[in-house]
Amino acid sequence: MEKTGAVAELGGSSLLMPSWIKASLAANDRLKLYLTALQAAADHADNPDHTALDLQREMRAADVADEWLHDMPASATRAGSDLFLPDLERLTQRLADDLLTMARPLLAVHHLQHDLSGRVGHWQSWLHSIKGDKLSDDVLTSLTHGRHGRDDSVHVLIMDMHKLINQLASELASDTIDGAHVWQLDDTDRPLVAAFMRGLNRTAPLKLKHPGLDTAATRDESKLLIQNDIGTNDAHVLVMQITGTHISLTYSDLHRLRFAFFQESLEQLGAKWSIIEPHVSGGLNRGEAFFVGTASFDCPNLEAVEQALEGIGSQIVFLIDWNRARKRLQELVDRPVALDVLRTAAKEQVGHRPWLEAGAQRMVYDAMQSLGEGVFRLGDRLDDVMGTEQARLFLVDSMKLATQAALAGKPIALVADEVRLRLARQMQHQPAQFEALQEHASWCHTLALNIRDALAHKHDKDPDKAIELSARAKTWERRADELVVLARDKAQRQSKWKPFLHLLVLSDDVADALEEATFILSLLAEEKQHGLHHDVRDVLTSLADTLLHAVQNHVQAITVASCLGNGSEAIDHEAFLDAIWSVVRAERQCDELLRSARRVAIRTIDGAAELMLVNDLAMTLELASDRLLNSAYALRDMAISQVEASV
Repeated sequence: MEKTGAVAELGGSSLLMPSWIKASLAANDRLKLYLTALQAAADHADNPDHTALDLQREMRAADVADEWLHDMPASATRAGSDLFLPDLERLTQRLADDLLTMARPLLAVHHLQHDLSGRVGHWQSWLHSIKGDKLSDDVLTSLTHGRHGRDDSVHVLIMDMHKLINQLASELASDTIDGAHVWQLDDTDRPLVAAFMRGLNRTAPLKLKHPGLDTAATRDESKLLIQNDIGTNDAHVLVMQITGTHISLTYSDLHRLRFAFFQESLEQLGAKWSIIEPHVSGGLNRGEAFFVGTASFDCPNLEAVEQALEGIGSQIVFLIDWNRARKRLQELVDRPVALDVLRTAAKEQVGHRPWLEAGAQRMVYDAMQSLGEGVFRLGDRLDDVMGTEQARLFLVDSMKLATQAALAGKPIALVADEVRLRLARQMQHQPAQFEALQEHASWCHTLALNIRDALAHKHDKDPDKAIELSARAKTWERRADELVVLARDKAQRQSKWKPFLHLLVLSDDVADALEEATFILSLLAEEKQHGLHHDVRDVLTSLADTLLHAVQNHVQAITVASCLGNGSEAIDHEAFLDAIWSVVRAERQCDELLRSARRVAIRTIDGAAELMLVNDLAMTLELASDRLLNSAYALRDMAISQVEASV
């Protein structure tokens, strides 16, 4: 509808329209509060052991102070398919009254009267017909379901009217501020609207040609109101009320995960949220309830208000098509990784919309296929082959490439080529197999470091600390085991994993020995309440320290080995061999220290149990050094073969 056409249709009522729209928007806030109270009541009735939702923040945002409404969720009960609510008739009367208030500016526009008057009249009569305190599941659904394409509902009518009110507000606006339609603002409001639009316009190009981000602003007595329609979904809007240095933002969304994403984004800007997490049940909108949350910003001054508004504005574009992007990413990686990719992209001001336009997961699949079955096979997921972290980094880089190309007007085909090259380079320079070796070696290092520190800090005198360390060591050893299990699964599908599986199995023997040594130390602490003789502790600490340095050299050897091959230089080869031979020397030193430990133990220990445990601890530490040597030799053989193959 053209602005001039709308004004002409309004005739003499046009002077009242701004105040009617303000009242309509306020009624919309109250109507959403009433539906929230209904859903919270149904949720509590279905789960009486759970604490009922506290509606205080939502009530303050909607300027409603009725105690009966605040108490309604906690007082709700259920009997079969019926929900019992005190003050139900009072609530339905409020719903009917505010439906009419919200509809008033729309019914004044002639071409909308026919579509809306019948629906508004029907639901007003229907609400007036509800008597008593009993509400069936069917009636609750008719009140709260928010899905278009199904039967009409009170909630669907509210969403439809809200969208039309937003359109009407923009068409009747007397002014614009950087793209926002505004009317009846005070001079102090304009910098605040400009700040919001500054953030919005900075990231808005990332949505490409997708509709959305329309903004309207007006003043309602003591409050500045700013609202944004985000995208095309009727239930996907946010409204802000700014009073002095306080911002109250109400956000609604049909998707729980996207709601959580936006919640986290605004928390980083200082927001404090009150949200609803409805459970899926037959009495709660058949699992299709919408999510509503209120975020509060308490700012120290107006400059901080502007900063918060600018930050809020900059984040909204990342909600457009967010759920679609998440689903496409989850075809390539696990859900937590997909969510982290979207979080990282938003934090770095990178759009997912250009990535979707460039082909999304299909583009990545083509890049994977281009590397051949020696790297990826049909059905492989990106994180299974590359590893979680490398897959995450690659997908974020892909979004950066797509965003840069889109903003520069480059063709989509160029993005696909760049993604293929980026994937090839990443697979060449940082194989997932070496990542697994490095991660496993880091667990071995953690185990070795903690047993050395336990001896150095005399944990043998503190049974509680020694037992706690043993429990942690068991957890670390299991983490290392999980890497071996994962590599075994990959080796069954991809032959290039087989030599790395062999290395991981050898390295896992080291982790097992270190975990066993930690357990023996805990037994010693229980057996010897006053601690070991200082000579015994000193030689065991030297043994553990020598083993720790050997593990550190092994970690370094793995890191250097990951870079050997095409393009590696003599200095890399020397660094690798130095690290390997340091492990060899450490194993020989551990042999000598084991003998020294036995001599000291026999000379200073009288008890048979303590003598046995000290000997077992020293032998187990030396065994770890033997197994580390086996792993180092196997790594050396593989690395040399790798260099020879590149000649």
